[in-house]
Amino acid sequence: MNRTLALVSALGAGLLTATVSAQTAAPAAPAATTPAPAPVVPQAIPAKIALIAFEQSVFATNEGQKAVADVQKKYEPKKAQIDALAQEVDSLKKQMQASASTLSDEEKASRLKNIDLKEKQLNRDAEDATAAYNADLQEAYGKLAQKVNLTMRKYVQDNGYTLLLDVSGQQSPVLWAVPQTDVTEAVINAYNVASGVAAPPPSAPSASRPRSTTAPKSAAPKAPAPKQ
Repeated sequence: MNRTLALVSALGAGLLTATVSAQTAAPAAPAATTPAPAPVVPQAIPAKIALIAFEQSVFATNEGQKAVADVQKKYEPKKAQIDALAQEVDSLKKQMQASASTLSDEEKASRLKNIDLKEKQLNRDAEDATAAYNADLQEAYGKLAQKVNLTMRKYVQDNGYTLLLDVSGQQSPVLWAVPQTDVTEAVINAYNVASGVAAPPPSAPSASRPRSTTAPKSAAPKAPAPKQ
């Protein structure tokens, strides 16, 4: 038994020695080196410039026109309610003017107070409806603008343009350009074909936005420039 234990101990010591020796003798693998990227050399190329009214093009697509029509339809009941209240206020004002000479001071004050309350309610309802209307338009614009932007980028790349300028805003730096550089209509047509959305009926009635006492902000926020 002692001889067996000694033999096992000897074998274990020999195995440990061999393992340590192998680990000590194994050379470290050299680290892989990544070649440096080739430097980008600037070069002059012939310029081919295009212009687009991007904000206008988004809602000018068939899908954009449908989105606007859907938002307008959503707010038709609210618009009818606001119009009815506006007519009531106008009617009360006319009645007040017509009978002012025959009313007592107390009756005049009561009617004026009623008109003022209804007019304030009208203004609040109109402002709230306009804000909600514009928010829905902005949401619809943002979703559609992302898709139109992809079509726009593909169009200018496929047609070899080297620079695209957005002339949607009133502060556009472009003062003049030949009509052939405007690709707005071409991008609209390209998107209509890609989306497959049919054009709305030309005779479809267009609902007005809710009455507002203040000018609402534009429903089409500035679109970011396409990435190269």
